[in-house]
Amino acid sequence: MTPMETAKSNPNDRLFLTKFAWLSIGAAILTIALKTTAYILTGSVGLLSDALESIVNLVGAVMALAMLTIAARPADEDHAYGHTKAEYFSSGVEGTLILIAAISIIATSIPRLITPKPLEQVGLGLGVSVAASLANLIVALILLRASKKYNSITLEANAHHLMTDVWTSVGVLAGVGLVVLTGWERLDPIVAFIVAGNIIWSGFRIVRMSALGLMDTALVVEEQNLVKNVLNSYTKNEVEYHALRTRQSGARRFVSVHILVPGKWTVQRGHRLLESIEADIRKVLPNVTVFTHLESLNDPASWDDTSLDRA
Repeated sequence: MTPMETAKSNPNDRLFLTKFAWLSIGAAILTIALKTTAYILTGSVGLLSDALESIVNLVGAVMALAMLTIAARPADEDHAYGHTKAEYFSSGVEGTLILIAAISIIATSIPRLITPKPLEQVGLGLGVSVAASLANLIVALILLRASKKYNSITLEANAHHLMTDVWTSVGVLAGVGLVVLTGWERLDPIVAFIVAGNIIWSGFRIVRMSALGLMDTALVVEEQNLVKNVLNSYTKNEVEYHALRTRQSGARRFVSVHILVPGKWTVQRGHRLLESIEADIRKVLPNVTVFTHLESLNDPASWDDTSLDRA
């Protein structure tokens, strides 16, 4: 990662990420217009379900813009650990909206399943829908790349939502095409049901991911191992550690650990060790805040606080 990328990925300097939310808003407005036109031309309930989901995309993109703006605020007296958790609210709301959209699709499709209706101007309608899907695909890929580069759960949720919209469109287009080929009009609402099921799964994943973040879930195993590798490299010359705890807060990671050294060490020597350990952890993990606590190997009290609540 270059120095410029490191600076941009700093949670204290992330307001620039809102440009991706504006891109998502623009794409949502465009696709709503295109898919609504496709529905008007064809009368396909599948294409209507696609347009409804694009409205949810717009709401989600606006929410993403608001939360990215809040998450970029620096720490203050009331939020000493920063505002990065705001991103979880955005992804949680977006996941919930996806589930609501799925219910709307099912409700809209049931009457059409009971009373099928012939489709009209299919070729033109499908062309318009394909154009909308391509716009969503391009924006989704841009957001997904940005989410990985800048470690943003908001952009990741928005990207996956748009990708769900793309796959939804593919399914709807397939359904409309099958109606044209077979003449079986009930295929249109059946495909809409399948689309709704796919949307429900996507929404559940996004909501779950947001809930885990709000509950201070530990860092992924791979990142925990990076921290342990650093600590293990110091476990010689009578140095030990325990009470290692990690958590993710939006783009920010937190690591806390107790370092045990011989009681005869001077404060200065212990402090130099902690500074070295913290620096090495920051080298292997971006956007991490490290809290270390120095303890004496010779004091029995040092072993009474390995759990969250002191024994």
